[in-house]
Amino acid sequence: MVAPAGQASDAGGRTAAPPPRVALPPGLEPTRPNAWLSTIHLLLGLWVGIATFIPVIVLLALSVALTPVFLVGVPLLGIALWVARLLGRLERGRFALTLGIRIPESQPRHIPGGRLERLRARAGAAASWREVGYHLLRLPVSVVEFVLTLAIWSGPLALLTLPIYNWALPNGGAALGFGITVRSWWSTVLVGVLGLILLLISPRLARGLGRADIAFARTMLGPDGDLAARVGELERSRARVVDAAEQERRRIERDLHDGAQQRLVALAMNLGRARSRYAEDPEGARALLDEAHSDAKQALAELRDLARGLHPAVLADRGLDAALSGLAARSPVPVTVEVDVAARPDRTVEAIAYFVAAEALTNIAKHARATRASVVVRQLDGRLRLVVTDDGVGGADPATGTGLRGLADRVSGVDGRLRVNSPPGGPTVLTVELPCAS
Repeated sequence: MVAPAGQASDAGGRTAAPPPRVALPPGLEPTRPNAWLSTIHLLLGLWVGIATFIPVIVLLALSVALTPVFLVGVPLLGIALWVARLLGRLERGRFALTLGIRIPESQPRHIPGGRLERLRARAGAAASWREVGYHLLRLPVSVVEFVLTLAIWSGPLALLTLPIYNWALPNGGAALGFGITVRSWWSTVLVGVLGLILLLISPRLARGLGRADIAFARTMLGPDGDLAARVGELERSRARVVDAAEQERRRIERDLHDGAQQRLVALAMNLGRARSRYAEDPEGARALLDEAHSDAKQALAELRDLARGLHPAVLADRGLDAALSGLAARSPVPVTVEVDVAARPDRTVEAIAYFVAAEALTNIAKHARATRASVVVRQLDGRLRLVVTDDGVGGADPATGTGLRGLADRVSGVDGRLRVNSPPGGPTVLTVELPCAS
């Protein structure tokens, strides 16, 4: 048998196992790209700091000095903020290029209004002054990082190669400081081993210094912590809303295909058969017409139910109170409705509240085995609060049910919150809070 490439065969034709590879502990590999990229990034930081510090400090000094002179320094201040913002974008690009780190913008690129309004908005934004502070601190921080990076790599290399040239140094050996001199052979070997150990640790130290520089840049160039968390939550909410909309589209297609479309196909077939029999068999044609009439009414009912599930006309015309009362009237479980809304909320929020109530009542009728339910809607502190309660068996969990998870996705898309309290044995309380912009 021929052994695969890279494997050897013994005398008996058996494939010998490949020799085991010696792997260093994680983080100690001296050639990992992240360590070298971090080193390059940190060494470049010194020159970037010099290039950004000079224009920013000069423009700021001129704007402060010339402001008493007929406010000449005001436009210079605007130029300084613009330069700081431009250099901040270049810095974000450097972090993305060398380290693969994306730092989001700290403020919008375009602010509506005239030049004076934009300057006032930029000057009053904390993010603008954080960018200015970053460029002023970039130089001293980069000097420290430059020195530490050189020490991280050059120190271990000097110790590792010391046994090669230690004999040729003056005074018979190297002086390491603190009165320590390497003269004997065993101390030379010990220093070389120490240099090897430090060289294996150097990549981790370089990456740690790079992570510290990333944290510094994110603090100064990135958005506020609350804003960043808010942006992340909105991005996740948007993704969930897109998924929910796609699922709803597939549900509508399925309902149309399995319901109204089949009814309309049967209607067309019965009308065709009735037309062919009309002259020869009037009674049979009449029966087919009756059946077609029944199919037409059923198709209209199914289309009406589908349209009501999307956005009922009564909701647009008369609001939540009438729409929820219509839901309660059609529910097989007795439902009480209480709506206390001073002003109609935004149409999108109103539609989501109706959809949540409709889905909740449908789940109660299908799964809860409840004898009664209630829907309460109130407008409190600028938010619309919807509470759906039933006395069923409980056990509803959004983490395991796709229906409740879909409701949570819809609610989060408009910055709302959904909570479910459903212990085994009931009762189940579904609470939704939506922003009530009117």
